[in-house]
Amino acid sequence: MIGLSPREKSILELLKRGEEYPVSRLSEELGVSAVTIRGDLRDLDSKGLVIRSHGRVIVASAPQAAFRDDTNTPKKDLIAKLAATLVKDNDFIMITNGSTCSLIPRHIFGKRNVRVVTNSTLILPYARANTQLQVTLVGGEYRSEAEALVGPAAISQIENYHVSTTFFGTDGFTIEHGLTTSLIENAQVVQRMCAQATRRVLCVDSSKVGNRGFVRIMPVTEIDTIVTDSGFPADLIVQLEEQGVEVLIAK
Repeated sequence: MIGLSPREKSILELLKRGEEYPVSRLSEELGVSAVTIRGDLRDLDSKGLVIRSHGRVIVASAPQAAFRDDTNTPKKDLIAKLAATLVKDNDFIMITNGSTCSLIPRHIFGKRNVRVVTNSTLILPYARANTQLQVTLVGGEYRSEAEALVGPAAISQIENYHVSTTFFGTDGFTIEHGLTTSLIENAQVVQRMCAQATRRVLCVDSSKVGNRGFVRIMPVTEIDTIVTDSGFPADLIVQLEEQGVEVLIAK
């Protein structure tokens, strides 16, 4: 993997075996101090390649690591971190598939008894690492390019749940055309999850502004809150707030 030291690669190979590797064991296996191993694990965690929680560390999925190659990843992680502050103890939420939304559970550590309904397979590593995160993965047809489950079965199961908040993303955002995406199946999942929630939170980086996809998801007036980055146009924020949409800027 590009950008990894030989020792970081060795750590990942060990973790992929599925065994328990506390810091002390990694230190012994690789012949370096525990302090050095902890530094390596912090670096791997920041790159999205491992997940750390309460002394445990597991390797993240390869698709999730691939998302990390996106040049907008730092912005997306800040957006996900801010979005996670909207989650409370004992909350019931939905999270759609997508590179930004998949990072939200990364920042839910510390919250108690959070129930998540999702169609994203990228969230599963966080459920393994965080015992306070209870994940319901809806069934459906698996789409490897999106790391998601979609289709009639997914929609049918989503209809069985009611939550306080749905976190979702979009491929395109304009005032005139609303939220859009390239895949009909993705639009259907987002629409259904938003219909099941009291609050609808769009997590979108500013690079999506001005883009228009093939399929319309919803008009901007159906969004309750937008979590975005500092590059989001100021004049657009004014227009959205005038229409009753709350805009939160991640910094």
